[in-house]
Order: sequence, then C-alpha cells, then structure tokens
Amino acid sequence: MADDRETFHSEAPDQSDGGKRPVERMGGSQSPEDAPARSGPPTIWLLVLLGILLLMVWQYFKSPKNHGNTVDYSFFLEQLEEGNVKEVEIIAPDLIGTWVKIPENPEKKDNAKAPDLVEKFNTVISSLEDRTLIDELHAKGVPMSEQNQTVGLMGQVLIYLFPLLIILAVFFFFMRRSADPFSSGMFGSFVRSPAKRFRPTENRTTFDDVAGMEHAKRELQEVVEFLKDPAKFQRLGAQIPKGVLLNGSPGTGKTLMARATAGEADVPFYSINGSEFIQMFVGVGASRVRDMFRTAKENAPSILFIDEIDAVGRVRGAGLGGGHDEREQTLNQILSEMDGFQQSEAVIVIAATNRPDVLDPALLRPGRFDRHVAVDLPTREGRLGILKVHSRKVPLADDVKLEEVAAGTIGLAGADLRNLVNEAALNATREGRDAVTREDFDVARDRVLMGAKREEVLSPHEKQMTAYHEAGHALLAWLLPDVDSVHKVTIIPRGRALGVTQLLPEEERYSIGERRLHSELVVMLGGRAADKLVFDEYSAGAEDDLKRATGLARRMVGHWGMSEVIGPAAFRNSEDHPFLGKEIHESRQFSEETARIIDQEIQRFLNSAHERATEMLSSQRDKLDRIAQGLLENEMLGKDELTELIGPATERSYATSSADGGNGQASGA
Repeated sequence: MADDRETFHSEAPDQSDGGKRPVERMGGSQSPEDAPARSGPPTIWLLVLLGILLLMVWQYFKSPKNHGNTVDYSFFLEQLEEGNVKEVEIIAPDLIGTWVKIPENPEKKDNAKAPDLVEKFNTVISSLEDRTLIDELHAKGVPMSEQNQTVGLMGQVLIYLFPLLIILAVFFFFMRRSADPFSSGMFGSFVRSPAKRFRPTENRTTFDDVAGMEHAKRELQEVVEFLKDPAKFQRLGAQIPKGVLLNGSPGTGKTLMARATAGEADVPFYSINGSEFIQMFVGVGASRVRDMFRTAKENAPSILFIDEIDAVGRVRGAGLGGGHDEREQTLNQILSEMDGFQQSEAVIVIAATNRPDVLDPALLRPGRFDRHVAVDLPTREGRLGILKVHSRKVPLADDVKLEEVAAGTIGLAGADLRNLVNEAALNATREGRDAVTREDFDVARDRVLMGAKREEVLSPHEKQMTAYHEAGHALLAWLLPDVDSVHKVTIIPRGRALGVTQLLPEEERYSIGERRLHSELVVMLGGRAADKLVFDEYSAGAEDDLKRATGLARRMVGHWGMSEVIGPAAFRNSEDHPFLGKEIHESRQFSEETARIIDQEIQRFLNSAHERATEMLSSQRDKLDRIAQGLLENEMLGKDELTELIGPATERSYATSSADGGNGQASGA
C-alpha cells in the first residue's frame, strides 16, 4: 500500500529542565523541606516492642514449670510421707518446692538415661484434692506459702483481646507506610490530591526556552504579570481571567507552555492529569479537587495545571452514564471551586486539551475557562527555533543547514522535530561519525515520515507491481501543478506499506481550494489506475489509498459544500467517535434520500478522479515505464533522479478557485 502524504503529531517535550526539576506530592500544605525526616519506625513502636519482649521474659521466669524438675503428684506424696519435702509454694493448680535430700529419679528404673533430679521441683495438684494436702503439710511441719493467680474480668478481656490488638496495630502501621508519604491517615492516598508540585529552581523553564509559540506567549504574558504584581491590576479594578484553556494538536507544546508560564512568574506549579481524579470510589475525585484547590490557595500566588481535562470535563448527561457518576461529581466540584475564587486570590488554573469541542459548556463560560489560547503547529521560523533548542547539545557538521531542515518539515509539531533531531543523532552514532551530517537528517526524516525499513523480500512480480503502483502516484504528482511536489519515491517496504511516495509541501498552507482537492484525489488513485493500466487488474495495495480518498471526498461533499448537487449544506455523521458518549444520543439530521445523494456524489468525485488519472497515465506511458524501471533498478528515486528520467516537474502553481474552504490539516492524510 502506498502512503503519499501523512501528517504526524506527538506530545511536545520540556526542552529546558532535563527532568531534573524537584517534584513533590500535593497532599496538604506541607512541603518536602518541612516534612520530618523518616529515619526509621516511630519511637512508640519501639517502646511497644520492648514492652512485649519484657513481658515474655517475665512470664517465662514466673512460670512454675521453670522451677526445677517436673515430677508426678504421686511421687511428691511419697516424698512428703517420708519427710523429704523441705518447703513448698502453692500457685494453684501448680506446686513448687525444695527437697530435703535429692531423691533418685524413679524413671531410671525403666530408662537409665533419664535425667537426675535437682534440689527444686514442681508438680500439678490433683483436681480431686481437698484440704488433705494442707493438713498433711502442717502435720509434717513443712513451711507453706500460697499465691493467688486468679485473673480479674479486665485482665481476662485484655488477655483475649491482646492478639487482636497486635494484629490491628501491625495492619495500621503497614497501611500508613504504603499510603502517600505526605498524607495524614490510612486512606490519605485516596482523598489527597495526587497533583505534583514543581518548585522553581535555577534550571526552571521560561518563555526563552519555548520556540515557535509567540501567539500563546502574548496571551499568557498578562497572566505572568498578574502573578508577579496582582496589585497593579486590582488598582484599576481589572480582573484577570482565572482560567486559561490551551487547545491544540498533540505534540504542539501545551504542557511546556504551562510550565514556562509558571517559571516566568516564579511561582509554585501544580500539575495533574484529568484521569488522576477518577477512582473506583464515588466521591474521591471531588475530595481530591477540594484538596488541590485548598493547597493552591494556601501557597498563592500559584498555578494549577490540569492536563487532558477532557477526561473529566466532557459534556454532562451524555452517553450511557447517568448524572451522578464519579466523573460528573468531580466536574461539578471543579466548577464549584473555580466559582469560589476571590479576586484577591492569586491562583490561575491552566488546562490543556486536544478536544475542546467535547468540553462541558459550563467550563467555558466567563468566570471559569474564559480565555482560550490556541497552540498551533509551528511556522517555519518556529520550527527553526525548535530545531535550535533541540540541537544545542548535538554536534552538527558544516553541511547541516537548520534553515533547510525547517523548510522541509512543514506540518511537523515540536515533538516530531525533537524526534527528528534524536533520530539523526542515533544514525550518526550507528555510522561512527563525530558529528551529525545532512545525510543523517535525511535518513531521520524518512524514518519519521515514512517509517522504518522492513526486511522483507518481495517476489519479482510483487516488486514490479509495487514499482508501477508507486510510479503512478509519483508521475501524477510530478505533472499536476497544484499538489505538493515529489520529494522521494521508494519500493523499499517501510512501516506498513510496501512502497511509499513522499510529497513535501513547498509553502505553509492554511486554506485549500476545490481545484487542489480534486487533484489530490487524482494522485491518491494514481497507483490503482497504474495497476489496471499495466496489469489489467487491481491490487490490494490500493486499500489505504481508497480509504483516504473516500474520506477526503466525503468531507468535500458533506462538510465543505463542494458539490453542486448537494449545495451549501453540511451533513455530519454521528458515529465518528461513539466512545465519547456525546454522539450516541444524536440522531442523523438528514434523510435517507439525502444520504443516498451524498454517496452518489462521493462516487462521482472518485470515479472522475480515477478516469482522469487513467487518462494522464495512458498519455504519459513512456514516462511511467521509465520511473518503474528506475525503481526496479535502484529501489529509491529522489527528485534529481526523477528529473534525469522524465525531465523537470511541472512548475508548482497553487491557484485556487472561488470555492476555497477547509484547511490543510483537514484535507491531509
């Protein structure tokens, strides 16, 4: 399958702190510097363990069983009758005493190895004994003492409850150890906010470390000035927005911009992800919101940053969930806390999202997130600045011109550019170079845009079909003046494709017209047309081409009003993202007859593009064969090689008709 044109986005990194910024949990106003040192178990636990040990030692020595030999009660009575008992002490039901003369152990008669008796002995008084023993002891003149070992009611209760108390104490101790270290109870890790606090350091992030987002910097500059000097605005009665919503594509640097705002204002910065509010227990999210806002107010001026707020801030009452689930309770608490801000409280809430269209309207009204900042893809100057930031520690060869790299990376976000520099450095390392060269950047760009090479061996026929398929894409893009120019075409398997035709735009584009969109459809279907023209059959390699072409044609007809039959109307399908819950209850807003006409128009657009592609390839068959033969011989052709094979490309002319609409991102792959 051929991929002609792709747009990539990913999350923007933090270029400045290198991951060295100290982090702490938010739970409460206590900071790590103020928290007591944890050098071991608490003193009270040491005392308890020592007390238990002393009690066990005392019980051991106090037990009658540890006084001399244990003898039978009958043997004791025999020795008492013979007058061989010197003194006794009765600790019912035990009796301990001392012999006048150590008798011989009666067990030696049956066992010669039986131990000898010692001076002291102990025995158990028979349960049938009455005062006979005491009278006999008095008659023999044996001194006698008695201890009362009866345990009271409270003592019995403590004896039976002591093991249970020990188990509960151990459980409580380990629950505290496993909980949040800055929490105050067994369940502190649930109700405390998991937000991390980033303290300002010498290596903090500022606006100087952020490249390519001048518009967002200007929007946030007033927030910085308010945090530095709130009295300046309050003197004239001005009210700075308490909530700022950053929205933009993934990888454009929303989190980085929030960190830079906190670093520029030199205030505490609390960061949390929207999904961290939600737990299995109902009400925990609301408790975490209360704890987070309370701590931010105690440390004002400060900034609260909620990343991916759409995880908790989606429209309420939509989808399968009711109005009382955990997510909606958490959202209600956020709304309540933001309403509770006083003008004297210097706390700014910054949130980031990729889907502002699914947020609850209550979040976006004035008084909450009433300032919306769009973080767009960087311009050419912005890309150059981002490349300079990421290549600070990368040695560059003399042939590397970052201006040229920036010009050839239109549509890439900050995270993509960081990945580009890293891949170039990795390739230079694999090649054993001391500096990153232009060739390394070319290899890295191919890897980022087209994917990594796959070690697959195609059969001669498969290789030939792939060559003609990619030659069809490349030749049409080479001839049509209003599409992006061909940068490279290859039949080396990359990513999930057997071959790739890479098109690179030569200028920034923020709007696109109907004429160019139809030309893009022709290029997308060029591979399928070449298959039918050369081999008289269609191949499965056109699956991705058909999917992308159908999606583009559907947007042209149903979203942008580019069909004369349909007219200036937009028809949106409700099954785009059913997992969001918002579209489930939305019925289709047009009839079956209209849907049939839309499908017919889509087919007409695609059939017309396919016929045009077939006609152009038939008239330029010799050039198609030369490109395919060059791919079979070299496996990859660049712009210079294509020029040698089929002559210079048609001069690019991006003239648009009066039916311009949409934008470059919407029409892309």
